[in-house]
Amino acid sequence: MEMINIGYSCFVSSSRIIALVSPDSSPVKRLIQEAKDKGTLIDATYGKKTKTVIVMDSDHVILSARTADYILSKGEDKEDENAE
Repeated sequence: MEMINIGYSCFVSSSRIIALVSPDSSPVKRLIQEAKDKGTLIDATYGKKTKTVIVMDSDHVILSARTADYILSKGEDKEDENAE
């Protein structure tokens, strides 16, 4: 199980991620509100502005203050280390 740093020493399992999306669109805002209502929202922004919404296969929605590019680069760094 590979863990990806999503910022501020918060990690998620890379095999459980379904999507990394921008929080700006109306459907994503509805997704966030629904997750909050169900109790499956995880706020990992530490009070910063949300830049990426991570959708997990367990119906959890995670808010991150890091960009999707940053999160993807951390996942690629792990893959490079494992290949060596």
